[in-house]
Amino acid sequence: MNNAELIDQFAQLLGKVPSNLSVLDLACGSGRNGVWFSNNGCSVSYLDRDLSRLDLPKTTINAEQLEWDLEDGSAPPLPLQQYDIVLVFNYLHRPILPQIIDAIKPGGYIIYETFTTKQAEIGRPRNPNFLLKPGELQAIFANWNCLHYAEDLFGDLPSASYKAQIIAQKPKV
Repeated sequence: MNNAELIDQFAQLLGKVPSNLSVLDLACGSGRNGVWFSNNGCSVSYLDRDLSRLDLPKTTINAEQLEWDLEDGSAPPLPLQQYDIVLVFNYLHRPILPQIIDAIKPGGYIIYETFTTKQAEIGRPRNPNFLLKPGELQAIFANWNCLHYAEDLFGDLPSASYKAQIIAQKPKV
């Protein structure tokens, strides 16, 4: 399952994604994941330490571009309970996980997918700082309503990757 398939699964789980949601595409890269939500009427904030790769279609509306280096500690913290959905793909920096959790409104969602330690057996990344331990992603969101969780080899070799993915809803209270 790739990023687009995970987002499609989220939409299927909800039935219909409301168009007035506030979405954060964290470590957005080219922004392709947030564009789906923007195209469906959501307000999307694209956050990355370098927005030079951000490639939004000219039709993208309700888009805010934020350039923060979350890893060096100089960036302001993410705003509290600001987002209905936070998207994180192929990115792990454990010190900001509490900020990600706090940035999601009660009843909001996390859609998170990144590499696991098994990835080091077949390719990059290999640095354990950027790889989830078995069950780690599920443990981080253990008290949330888990709508989907998988930890496996996704895709076909040679481009396959070992990843963990979760779609979970933050408790409303």
